[in-house]
Amino acid sequence: MNRRSFFQTTALAAAGLGFARPASAQSILKSAADPAYKIKNSGIKHTLMGWCWKPMNMLELARHAKDIGLVGIEGIDRKLYPDVKKLGLGISLVGGHGFSNGPCNPKFREEVIAKLTEGIDVAADVGCKKVITFTGMKFDGMDREQAVKDCLDTWKVVLPHAEKKGVTLVLEHLNSRDDTHPMKGHPGYFGDDVDFCVDLIKQIGSPNFKLLFDIYHVSIMNGDVIRRLRLHKDFIGHIHTAGNPGRCELDENQEINYPAVMKALLEIGYHDYVAHEFIPTWEDPILALRHACMVCDV
Repeated sequence: MNRRSFFQTTALAAAGLGFARPASAQSILKSAADPAYKIKNSGIKHTLMGWCWKPMNMLELARHAKDIGLVGIEGIDRKLYPDVKKLGLGISLVGGHGFSNGPCNPKFREEVIAKLTEGIDVAADVGCKKVITFTGMKFDGMDREQAVKDCLDTWKVVLPHAEKKGVTLVLEHLNSRDDTHPMKGHPGYFGDDVDFCVDLIKQIGSPNFKLLFDIYHVSIMNGDVIRRLRLHKDFIGHIHTAGNPGRCELDENQEINYPAVMKALLEIGYHDYVAHEFIPTWEDPILALRHACMVCDV
C-alpha cells in the first residue's frame, strides 16, 4: 500500500467508525457556549481582569462573575473593593506601579518603591495576598546588566514590607511582539522573556516574590506553554488567560489548547487564581466569560 492509499483508507475507516472530536476539544468551541453555565469544579480559583470588559459597569460585571461561580476579581478601581467584597468576591490581585514606569529605569525607582509599598498596604487591608509588579520599558542608553541590578535592588527594598504583611509580589512577563493594540502587546518591555523573568525571581530568592505566568504572553514570546509551566512550577504565583492571537476569547479562533493547559496546572500542583484577561469580541461578553470558565473548569 502506498502512502496516499494508506491515508485515504485510514480516513475512511475513521469516518465509518464515527470517531468523534474529544470532549476537551468540543468544549473549546464557541458553539458549545452555555448561557446558563456555572463553574462546577474547584481545581483552580476562577477570577477575572475587570479592565477587559470596559465600558461595562464593574459592579454589574462582578454580579455576573458571582453568578457564574468566579471567586474573585482584579483590575478594577480600588474604591469598588468594599462593594465587590459585599457581593462575596475576593480581590485576587492589587495593582502596583504599572508596566511602563518600572525599576529597570533608575529614574522611576522611588515611584516604584512608593507605589508597591502602597499596594502592599492596600492588599493587606482587603485580604488580598498578591501585588503585581513589572520590569518596565527599555530606554535609550540602557545597560542590560545595570538594568537587572536596578530591578533587583528596587524590589529588595520593598520585599521586607511585603513579607511582614504576608503579601507576595508577582512579576508579570509581557510580550513585546504584538503592536496592534496598546494592551495586546508592549513593544520595548524589558521583561519579555519568561525564562529571564524567572531568573530574576531566583536571584531575589524570596518566597514572597513569584512569577505572574500570563499564558497569552508566554505563548507569543516563548511558546511551549505546558513545558514552561512544568519547568517553572516552583516560581509561579498567579495565572492570566487570553486567546492567541488577538487576546480574544478562549475559543476555536485561537491556537492555545486551554483544556490541556488547565490540566497541566493541576498536574504541577497549582490550585490558585486563574484570571481571565481576554478582550471580549462576542456580541454577548458575559457569554464569553461563561465559555472561558467552562473551557477552564477543572
